[in-house]
Amino acid sequence: MLYGFFGRVSAAPRLVEALDASQQRLTMIGQRVAAAKARNETGFVLPTDPAAAAGAIDLETEMAALANEDTNNQALNTLLRGTYDTLRSVIRDRG
Repeated sequence: MLYGFFGRVSAAPRLVEALDASQQRLTMIGQRVAAAKARNETGFVLPTDPAAAAGAIDLETEMAALANEDTNNQALNTLLRGTYDTLRSVIRDRG
């Protein structure tokens, strides 16, 4: 009955899609960090063997990416919460 209604009156569907994509990126970055920690890589020192460096994960870069994506994720959560609050308020006022 209301299929597509919220997409026409708000940005909620696009925010949900962006939030899902952000969550997937957070998961992937977290997996790379976990893999680096499982191999006992510190990421903050230069590797001595160039062959070992090819498969190494730069932990510092990954942690920066994780912090950046977390900030993006929090912003999307805040925007989506505000969108839902607005929709809820409009629906209550009409009922």
